[in-house]
Amino acid sequence: MSTSAGATSARSRKVRAILAGGVVLGVGAAVTLAAWTDQEWAVGEFGAGSFDIEGSTDGTDFTDHASQGGAATLGFEVGADNLAPGDTVAAPFVLRTDATTTYDATVTLTTAIGEGDNAVNLSYGITQVATAADCVEGATGTAIVPEGTSLDSVAGASEFTLTSGDGAAGTPVALCFQVTAGPDLVQGAPGIASWELTATSVE
Repeated sequence: MSTSAGATSARSRKVRAILAGGVVLGVGAAVTLAAWTDQEWAVGEFGAGSFDIEGSTDGTDFTDHASQGGAATLGFEVGADNLAPGDTVAAPFVLRTDATTTYDATVTLTTAIGEGDNAVNLSYGITQVATAADCVEGATGTAIVPEGTSLDSVAGASEFTLTSGDGAAGTPVALCFQVTAGPDLVQGAPGIASWELTATSVE
C-alpha cells in the first residue's frame, strides 16, 4: 500500500508540474502577442501671411513711414507757415495696404502730439474724402476726427478700413487733415503736429 501511495503522489506532482508548465507557456504566448505594434503619423505644414500699410502725401507715390522720425511731411497749402487767427489749411494723407498684404486692416488714430509755443493755439480735424485732390479747406466727407480737436488729442477718433488687394496694393483711402489757428495765436511762434495711425489686421 505504501508503494502504491508513493507512486500516486509522484504522478500527482508530475501532473501539477505539467499544468504549471502549461500556464507558463500560456503567459509566454500572451507576452509575444502584446509586443506587436503599429503606428500612424500625421504632419501639418504652416506659413504666415503678410501685413503692411503704406502712405502717400499725394495719392501717387507710396512708401512706409513707420516711425515719428520717418514721418511723412504733409503738404499743407501755401500760407501754412504764415497763419493768422481763424485761418485753416488742409493737406491729404493717403493710406493703403501694400501688394504683399494678405489681410484687411482697421486703422485708428492712436497718437497726436503738439509741439512748439503755438501748439495750444492750433486745432485740427480729419475727414475721409474720395481722393487726395478733394482735400481742400472746408472739405467734407466721413469724419475721422472732429474739427476743433486739440493737437495733442485723439478724442472722438473713428476707425476706418483698408482692404487687401489679393496680390496687388489695396484700394487707397484718402484722409484730409485740416488745421485751424485759434484767436490767441502768437505772432512768429512755431507749432508742430505729429500723428500716428495704427493698423490692425482683420482675419
